[in-house]
Amino acid sequence: MAIPVGSKAPNFTLKSRTPAEAEVKLSNNFGKKNTVLLFFPLAFTGVCTKEMCSLTGGLDAYASLGADVIAISVDSPFAQQAWAQKEKIGITLASDLNKKVTKAYKVLFPMLADVGDTSARAAFVIDKKGVIQYSEQTPTPSDLPNFEAVKAVLAKLK
Repeated sequence: MAIPVGSKAPNFTLKSRTPAEAEVKLSNNFGKKNTVLLFFPLAFTGVCTKEMCSLTGGLDAYASLGADVIAISVDSPFAQQAWAQKEKIGITLASDLNKKVTKAYKVLFPMLADVGDTSARAAFVIDKKGVIQYSEQTPTPSDLPNFEAVKAVLAKLK
């Protein structure tokens, strides 16, 4: 069960190679902008590719709502970079290879397709103060988060 609305969002620093090599720190957005934090199971999979490509096409809508979008998976930053280049994904992808952030947000999905533990598919809206204003873990990895609900929450925070 994902951490609930009203909780202080666990801060993190993760490695990223998309769109450029960097460290991604949630706290960099505190006091500046809201954050849409997405967890997804694995790069190079059908539903994850559909989700990230669709979101890439709609990034302007999130920017106009004053939000930064960060997507996290347990893939290495190198796999994420190759996937982003292949699929033209423009979202910041962050690597949680050791699963610490996935566990902190309580969205670990055990034994996905009998290959191992991954992040579940989940969405959080974190306000400028670092408080979770929206929390959703989808029933299965095949289900997408309710992005209309995410945008509605962002519109209220703007």
